[in-house]
Parts: sequence; structure tokens; C-alpha cells
Amino acid sequence: MKRRTPGTNLTQGIVHDLGVAIVTGVYDVPGSFPVEAELCRRYGASRTVLREAVKMLTAKGMLRARARHGTWVQPEESWSLLDPDVLSWLLERPGTPELLLEFAIARLAIEPAAAALAARVATPRARAAVQAAVDRMAAAERTADDALEPDIAFHMEVLRASGNRFFFQLRELIATTLRFSIRETNRSKGVPGANVADHRAIADAISAGRPQAAERATRRLVQETVELIRARLPASASRPPARPRAPARPRPRPKPLSSPRRQSSSRRRPRTAR
Repeated sequence: MKRRTPGTNLTQGIVHDLGVAIVTGVYDVPGSFPVEAELCRRYGASRTVLREAVKMLTAKGMLRARARHGTWVQPEESWSLLDPDVLSWLLERPGTPELLLEFAIARLAIEPAAAALAARVATPRARAAVQAAVDRMAAAERTADDALEPDIAFHMEVLRASGNRFFFQLRELIATTLRFSIRETNRSKGVPGANVADHRAIADAISAGRPQAAERATRRLVQETVELIRARLPASASRPPARPRAPARPRPRPKPLSSPRRQSSSRRRPRTAR
């Protein structure tokens, strides 16, 4: 029987264990996913619990099950990358910088816009929460505490201050990725924590109601992350994919030269003079 992950119930533990196994290629061979009876024995779970776990993984696009046909792993392009669980499992496997780069580029489309919107519409209470978050980052830096959680909390407060429910719905997804990318980028820069001054520039612009300044400061911060991650990739992986060339249009065939028409026998011959 496998040992349950602390702080989770049995169903969640099975989902996590199978999810990590799927993304790390344990069941890449077709037909290698265990049958229900074997999984029940492995986890000491009832069929009801096991089926609930499989249903959750199916909803994440990782499994597909059919009655009397069994259960099999879906191809990676079917997995829900917007699911924080799936994303965290993917980030735990080797070779994550490429995935981090893709998400950092996606952040460039989200966070600067959210910061600009926060500068326009944030309530006084929301602006104060953003300032309090950057103050906690500064306090962690002074006391040599782990600055990871205050850093993530700052980004979450900016999303909240935007007042846009769709931006705020992305908080778990962004927080999941930040837990990995912040450590990687700080290690690349050789510093224990984030640059508080860069984050304070965002907070001050939001508090002052300056959307363009908030957008620029956020874009500069995220762009630095993109460049640090890109620097860790092989040259071939860090280059944007080449644009596919349009297929060459076939050249029209030259028309065959037509032979001179023969004179019709019915054509009247010119009269000869008599």
C-alpha cells in the first residue's frame, strides 16, 4: 500500500500520485495503466474512491476511461495546462525551463494589463493592500526570512486590485508557476529574494493612479524573468519557432506552340487571270 501524502485525503493522494506518474512517463507505454483492481490493492482504496480519483484525472484531460475497454493515458496536448495541479506536476519533472518560459511569456500578456487596470480602478482599500504586500516583501528582505510567499502575495494583490474577476481567477495558476520561477530566477541572479524596488515601483504607480507607469514597471519586471529563463535554455530552444514557409505555387506550364492552320479545302482559291 502506498503512503498517503500528508494533509490530503485518500482520493486527493491517489490523484496526486497518479498525476505525477503520468507526467513523468511511468505509463507512456500503451496499455500500461493499471487496471482498477490493481490500483485498489495498491492504495488500499475502495472502488468508489478509486473511480472518483480517475474521474478527477479524466476532468483534467489526463485519462480517458470507457466501460469494458479500460483506462488509458491521454496525449500531453489534451492535458489542461490551466489546471494548477497539472501545471505543478509538469513543473516537478526534469526539463521545466521551457515550460516556465512559455508561461512567463503568457504573464507578459496578463500582469501588465492587470497592473494598469488596478491603477485605474482599484479602491483605496485595494491600493493599501498592494502597498502592504510590498512592505511585507521589504520586511522579509531585512530579516532574511523566506521572501517567496510575500513575493507571490504581492502579485496576487495586484490581480485582486484590478477588480477584474477573470484576472483574479488566474491567481492559483500564476501562484503555482511563481513558486518555481521565482526560485529559478533568483538562483540565476545569485540573490536570495526578489528586487523589492522593482515591485515597489509597481505598487507606487498603482497607488498614484498612473496606469502607464504601472504597466511599464510590471512589463519590465516580467520581461526580466523571461530573459533569465531564456538564458538557461539551449540556443535552439530559446529561439522562437520559424514561421512556416508558404508552399511554392506551381508555375503554369507554357502553352504548346500551335502549328499553323492548314487551309481548308473548301476555301476558294483565287481566280487566275485568263
